[in-house]
Amino acid sequence: MTGFDSSRSGILLVDKPQGITSHDVVSRTRRAVGTRKVGHAGTLDPMATGLLVLGVNSSTRLLTYLVGLDKEYLATIRLGAATDTDDAEGQVTEVAPPEAVDALIPEDVELAVGQLTGVIQQVPSSVSAIKVNGKRAYARAREGEVVELAPRTVTVSEFEIVGIAVTAEHGVNGPREYWDVDVRVRCSSGTYIRALARDLGRSLGVGGHLTMLRRTRVGPFDVNSASQLEDLQVSALLSPASVATALFPSYALDGQQTTDLEHGKRIEAPQLAVGVQEGYSGPVAAVAPDGRLVGLIEPIGHQARVLVNFPVDQGH
Repeated sequence: MTGFDSSRSGILLVDKPQGITSHDVVSRTRRAVGTRKVGHAGTLDPMATGLLVLGVNSSTRLLTYLVGLDKEYLATIRLGAATDTDDAEGQVTEVAPPEAVDALIPEDVELAVGQLTGVIQQVPSSVSAIKVNGKRAYARAREGEVVELAPRTVTVSEFEIVGIAVTAEHGVNGPREYWDVDVRVRCSSGTYIRALARDLGRSLGVGGHLTMLRRTRVGPFDVNSASQLEDLQVSALLSPASVATALFPSYALDGQQTTDLEHGKRIEAPQLAVGVQEGYSGPVAAVAPDGRLVGLIEPIGHQARVLVNFPVDQGH
């Protein structure tokens, strides 16, 4: 990233390529921007591609508010075989009888997808990054330990089949057919698409696993606006103010309010309660007269207090 001011802050959207970890992306970005203060708002498996949201310098403080945003994915689920990782990188643990795959019909797949839509209880994959007694589940699973994770409530707001293809492969026992189901999923943070693939296969009695995953959206941010890792540009850095005002209601400060917030003081802001939608209890982006994000604030009656401040030298 030539010509980059290493003290500059912002949010960077990166289209992660396949075959590298999210940490690899962070490491390369640190070298490109010349600062170690780079973090991400949610990992992608090495097999997956798509949108990674990175924070640079003081904008890493925004990542806390980005992690919980809804996500959208494009994925391919293979029906007819299960693996120990619920994706194509694992070992095959179950292969359905050919007649079971032959008996599949699109209407049954649609019905099973419908049953995995909405507010559901989902058991995460045993190779997830969830900690079990202080140790990542995937680390325990790779050591041969049987990992049993508790179900959690997630919301799958959209689970759409966009295509079905029958794929033939030649194995040691001759040719076999699988169903490759292309889907689009919009879901709450913490939903495992691998687990959806596993559960879809189980519900149809043929086993299932993920063969392709691409994250296309995180909250309001789209992968079509993301930079390629090998071609990061200074202009691609989104300002803290633009990101915060895309996520939250905004409040225009005057000069004195700006100074008071920068010193951690509460400010009088009676018009803030009027401008924020009734019942809203989240952060509000406080913007200085020059367009800079001063911080995220919380309305308290006719006043507002600082949740998190941003340094003066961050840019707009």
